[in-house]
Amino acid sequence: MLIPSRHDGFNHPHASEITPRSVYEGRRDMLRWMATGAAGAALASWAGREALAQQVARPGKLAALPGAKSAVAGAVAMDKLTDYKDASTYNNYYEFGVDKADPARNAHTLKTSPWTVEVEGLVNKPRKFAIEDLLKLSPQEERIYRLRCVEGWSMVIPWVGYSLAELIKRVEPQGSAKYVEFVTLADKATMPYVGSRVLDWPYTEGLRLDEAMHPLTLLAFGMYGEVLPNQNGAPVRLVVPWKYGFKSAKSLVKIRFVEKEPGTAWNKAAAQEYGFYSNVNPNVDHPRWSQATERRIGEDGLFAKKRKTLMFNGYEQQVGQLYAGMDLKKNY
Repeated sequence: MLIPSRHDGFNHPHASEITPRSVYEGRRDMLRWMATGAAGAALASWAGREALAQQVARPGKLAALPGAKSAVAGAVAMDKLTDYKDASTYNNYYEFGVDKADPARNAHTLKTSPWTVEVEGLVNKPRKFAIEDLLKLSPQEERIYRLRCVEGWSMVIPWVGYSLAELIKRVEPQGSAKYVEFVTLADKATMPYVGSRVLDWPYTEGLRLDEAMHPLTLLAFGMYGEVLPNQNGAPVRLVVPWKYGFKSAKSLVKIRFVEKEPGTAWNKAAAQEYGFYSNVNPNVDHPRWSQATERRIGEDGLFAKKRKTLMFNGYEQQVGQLYAGMDLKKNY
């Protein structure tokens, strides 16, 4: 099991332990890795993000988007929040670059208005929603969720949005709909790394319908009481807190209801490493490293002692029943 970032575009490299050889060859981070060693590469990436953090917008710089405290069980983790500057400068969003600091540098080109999300497929009421209509569909809630990445880092972020189920109920899925596919924007004009051979474009993800309907699955429009920064998936994204972060697709433009399991970007790129389910599971190692521990971004620096990874990212009580009877090593 693992967690990647998303796409590369030109001949930029990424650290070899994060993506398969077919993905990372020739990219900038691999050159850095070879030139300075593994520790040097990691430190260089970290230092770049720290420098960028001094430049990015702080809370209050973006439009306010407050939310009432959620009443959904498990929707408010009692963990210390990740600093805004860390959450907005250490990102996986390959459309804007493969280094963790690249999205915050490059995503200013993303145009988030006008914006529509089309809902189609096996539903009785297909519809194209303007972003303004989606925002009005249900009251905004604040959800404090952990976000876990396969590379071994995690964050705790106060998201603003509402359960995806609120949207799903309004479009009335048909009985044959078993899965939900999520399609993200792939615009070469505003996303400089779209077009690379790293992943199929557009970036797609998927959930089983019961996963998508779970109250914890969030359609998010903001974080820290503001609208989403571009690099965090503006103007609307998915947040599935018990799965690795790459399942939480950013900048959604289409939601499609289908009968068969949809192909997903990282599963197609490396099926032996990125399973369809991608539930956080400390007992299932990535083929090249353990998933048993993690490090919170912003906690005591790069060499801080790691913490134990929690089953389903700490949401086992809420979502464990979704996988009753399943072999979670086979269905990783």
